[in-house]
Parts: sequence; C-alpha cells; structure tokens
Amino acid sequence: MEGKVYLVGAGPGDEGLITLKGLKAIQQADVILYDRLINPKLLESAPSHCEFIFCGKLPKKHLLKQELITEILVQKALEGSTVVRLKGGDPGVFGRVGEEAEALVSYDIPFEIVPGITSGIAASLYAGIPVTHREYGVSFAMITAHDKTKDGKPTIDFAGLVNSVDTVAFYMGIANISYISENLVCYGKPAETPVILIQWGTYGRQKTLQGTLADISDKVKAAKFTNPAIALVGDIVSLREKLKWFEKKPLHGKQILLTRTGTGESAIAETLKEQGADVIEFPKWVKKDVPINEGIINKLYLYDRILFTATESINDFFDLLSAKRIDVRNITAQFYVMSKKSLLVLNKRGLTGLEEEKMERHGKLLIIGNRRNPSNLVQYGRHDFLQTSEICLDEKFMPVIRQMLDEAVIDTILFPSSYSVDVLIENANFINLNIVGFLKETQKYCMGQKTRKRMEEYGFQPDFMASEPTIDKLISALTGKAEKVRAVEV
Repeated sequence: MEGKVYLVGAGPGDEGLITLKGLKAIQQADVILYDRLINPKLLESAPSHCEFIFCGKLPKKHLLKQELITEILVQKALEGSTVVRLKGGDPGVFGRVGEEAEALVSYDIPFEIVPGITSGIAASLYAGIPVTHREYGVSFAMITAHDKTKDGKPTIDFAGLVNSVDTVAFYMGIANISYISENLVCYGKPAETPVILIQWGTYGRQKTLQGTLADISDKVKAAKFTNPAIALVGDIVSLREKLKWFEKKPLHGKQILLTRTGTGESAIAETLKEQGADVIEFPKWVKKDVPINEGIINKLYLYDRILFTATESINDFFDLLSAKRIDVRNITAQFYVMSKKSLLVLNKRGLTGLEEEKMERHGKLLIIGNRRNPSNLVQYGRHDFLQTSEICLDEKFMPVIRQMLDEAVIDTILFPSSYSVDVLIENANFINLNIVGFLKETQKYCMGQKTRKRMEEYGFQPDFMASEPTIDKLISALTGKAEKVRAVEV
C-alpha cells in the first residue's frame, strides 16, 4: 500500500481558521507530526487510531531537529500511512515546507501542500489592523526576524524595505526588536512610525504592545514581552483604536480549564470561546461500543423507575430504541436524571422527567449509564444496570493537554457538574498537575448546588457559582455579574 503526505497549514491559533481541505486531511490521517504553534484542539478531529508526534520547537530548544522530522515523514509514508505534517500558519511562509517536499520527491512519495492563513495577516486582523489600506499603505512585506547566524541577527535589506514597503510584519521579532528598530530608523523610516507587537495572535490569550520605532524596545523590556509574537510596523497600525474587535469580547483574556465528564461539555466550550476565552478541556474521552444487555431491552416495560446517570446515556438509549424499532410509549416508567442539563436533553426528545432527588424509593429500578461505578450506585439499593457505551480516558491526549497547560496561564477552572470534580481530582496525575496548588491559585466556578457541595467535600470552596446551571448564567458569572459565593457550614 502506498502512503501519502499532506503538508498542512493549521493557521495561526484559532482552530476555526484552518481550511476545509486541511481539516479533511487531519480527519483521514494515520500519523500527525505537529508543531508547537498549532492549536492542539485540531488533533481532536483525527481518527481514534491516529499516532501523534510532537515536533515542538521551543525557543532555544528544538525537541526534534528538522532532519529527523523529515526522516519520520519519509519512513511513515513508505510504511503505507497517510501522514499529515501540521504546521502553524502557512507552511510556505517560514515553514520549511520546501525542504520536506524535496525529500518526499527524492523518495517518489506522493504529497500535497495545503495552504494555511499566515499569522502575519491573521494576528494583525485580530488586533484590528488590515495589512493594506488605500490611505495608509498599499504594500506589505513579511520578514523573518531571526536566522541561523551565531548572533541570530537576520540579513535584511533595510534600505529596500524603507524605500518600497509601507507595512512590514516581522515574524518572531521580539529578541531582535532593538536591532530592527534602529536599522529602520537608520535607513530613513521616521522614528515616530507606529509599531505593534501581537503575542499569541488569534488566541483568547492574545496580548498587544504598542509603541513607535523610537520606544518599542524599551517597552518590550519593561513589559517582559516574549515570543511567539508578530511585530507590525507602519502607519496603518494607527487604525487599531478604531477597528479593534477581538479584544472587546467579554471573556477576552480569560484562560479557562473546563473539566469534562464526557462529550456533553462541547457546547459550553464553544460558547466560552465565542465570548473570547481560551479554553482547555480536560480530560479527553473516547467512546466505545459495548455489548447491549438484550434481556433488559426486552423487559423495559416492567420498570417503574429509569434513572439516567449522564446526558450521553440519554441520547445513547433513545438512539438504541430507534435502531431496534422499540416504541418509547411502551415504557411506562418515570424518568429521572442527575442534573438540570440532563433534564433539558430529555425535554429535547419530547419527554419529561424529574431530578434524582425527587425519585420515589419504591418500584423496580433501571439505571442507565455509560460507565458503571458501584460505589456511587449502591445508595439506590437493588436495581438493574444498562450500559449504553463505554467512556474511557484517551491517554494519547494527555501529553497534548500537558503541552497546552505549559503554554497557557490558567486563571479560571470550571466545574459543570458534581462528577466533574471527581474527574479532575482523580485524573490530575495523568498530566502531572499539582491539584492542590492548582486549585488554590485559580478562580473556581461551579454550576449548581450539587457541584458546590462536591467541591466542599474535597475541601475546596468555589469562588463563584452560576445561580442556575445554564450557559447564560455561567457567562454572567464569568463576566463579573454574579456575586461571590459565601462560605457556608456543611
């Protein structure tokens, strides 16, 4: 079987900026070699069997040298795999795609190059600055601001830039910002020319630092501004105050860890990101099919009470009934759920139910879930249990999540349910997370009284609680429109 390589631009950070063709390549990949600056969230679109190889290039520390990366690309393709080389921004802009493509040609390995949105353009737009404008600048250049020389000073035709280009984006220019500014001024660029530095462009953690060629290097030192960043130089930067839009989002700058108990939290994560936040979801789960207990399916009409332990199990169960052509009207049991969120899922199915604390304590009981935890279910006494699927930790993603945490500065942790508290406490060791210190240093938000109670049982007091477990109430809490939780006796 012949393998193939896709050299894919992942865009600048916001995972929504990848092209459809790039996403399709990820979805069919057997192996993905990914760089530090791609958004690891994109890896969730890969097939469950896909192998991840981190090629992360950190400042002054290359985990995999280019020669080894190329060797792995060739080796995996010759083994018959569909290989994706996932690069930040556009692979053809300072991405060394030419070197990798040349190696593939030498081995007669078929490949495709999938363009991506380069950060020099995307980060600028997310900062409110188009790189061309009829009144401010009609020419634009992209320059790498470091090279392989001993002192790292790039070889740049400063005279040519000053005389022929209105706006310049310098990639990874922080270390050499003083050298760049001095030379631009030396070759005729006015010292008062506006400059903006854009760090982590298009992420919720995006930061900017503005100045002029005369003072930007001093401002960098004072602010301790670091890469990854784009330096944009030109009169067009003055449009920012009028056009900036991304940083006006209500949750911009928030870096949130969202604890996941399954797949049901995806809607929460998407809403938070739409509001401008950076969201890291932990842990990543993988859903597996399990043998269905046909004996229970055949006697559903005998149960008086049915309790769903998770939102996913509700959908699994009714999809199962549909597949087996079982009329839900033949089920006379009262439905019960563990949370208001699950009740909404039930209601969307056109069905009614009650929360678990209102459940009658008599009558034949069936508990339906996607994982069995005997210690949690023993309180319900004698019952039958129907497992609709198996939700397991996807350990392949643990290094990916650890990398995301290393790059971020988490200020907020969100617990959407009481079980999510257990999940974080029990699995923090998988990502080498000091859970006690982490919880002390972050703002803790919870959704609902049950979640608050569970946190307190572990010895942690939530800082804020959404008055109702809904997205709108959560956003109100995160934007400071909710009162702080007062300590209570338990």
